[in-house]
Amino acid sequence: MENTKELRTWLDAFGLGHPLVIAGPCSAETEEQVLQIAHELKDTDATVLRAGIWKPRTRPGNFEGVGALGLKWLQKAKQETGMLIATEVANKDHVKLALEHDVDILWIGARTTVSPFIVQEIADALEGTDKIVLVKNPVNPDLPLWLGAIERLYSKNIKKLGVIHRGFSTYEKTRYRNNPEWQIPIELQNRFPDLPLICDPSHIAGRRDIIFDICQTALDLNFDGLMVETHYDPDNAWSDAAQQITPKTLVQMMVDLKVRKATDTEADYRNALNTLRTQIDVVDHQLIEMLGKRMKIADSIGELKKDKNVAILQTKRWNEILGKMILEGQERGLSEEFVLKMFKAIHQESINHQEKIINS
Repeated sequence: MENTKELRTWLDAFGLGHPLVIAGPCSAETEEQVLQIAHELKDTDATVLRAGIWKPRTRPGNFEGVGALGLKWLQKAKQETGMLIATEVANKDHVKLALEHDVDILWIGARTTVSPFIVQEIADALEGTDKIVLVKNPVNPDLPLWLGAIERLYSKNIKKLGVIHRGFSTYEKTRYRNNPEWQIPIELQNRFPDLPLICDPSHIAGRRDIIFDICQTALDLNFDGLMVETHYDPDNAWSDAAQQITPKTLVQMMVDLKVRKATDTEADYRNALNTLRTQIDVVDHQLIEMLGKRMKIADSIGELKKDKNVAILQTKRWNEILGKMILEGQERGLSEEFVLKMFKAIHQESINHQEKIINS
């Protein structure tokens, strides 16, 4: 699969003056719910109504979707509002039913993307389709696995492809439900700059109060669209209540978001510069997060040394670390002087942490 301008044809055909917006409830719950949300979204920036019909839950016993019945509700919403409709498919049977109900956009979920066997089954069922097919990143941060899923679909003559970034699962607790790991979609974008890239801030956030910030970061990184979970009564949604917003909130969010538009050479330069600066901001945030984790480990070492009455400074260990880091730094284009200064500062902060604990 090679990057070509044709990859963007389906998106360009919409002729939008703003990012593509796919919005709707996490789950279709009732016909009334689907229709009400559709009508509230009808005259907004949302082009596509989304709703989960089959919901793969982490553990059994939770609401797992209304099933094929919900496709009829989506069809009715499409007829009444003129919006395109989208849902997730996780196997060939889902594909068959979605096509029978004229679903415009089918997406492959994160739990499905991890399985080349299932992706291939879906690709075979969709061979030659004129529908738009979007692929969410796998749950684990694995770019080749993500690209592999796209390539399986591409090899089946599916022309209207795109990807959805919904973040990655992590064992560690962070401010996000799924860590964005922005460097991964950035790398995908670098390899395939014309493959439409959509952000799913709802699943990255896991809570509605940081959805705006995630959307802004995505737009600053030149994402092409947003998939935002919306519900007229988010707190009482049957699934993922905490991460859904109201259609009214979505409308205001789209007003407040800053979307850069290239109009001339100078604008192109500024946009490119802003994108690169946003990438730096993302990495800087990760650096601070990692340094914080390092100092927590230093605190644990301080507790251990205090308990065993051991000296803070261990010169041999320090020299070993420094030697290894200088070599690794050189492999990544970092000067010895820079690595020395950086790790001396980190080491001093670590000593400060341990001294505070030992002297407490």
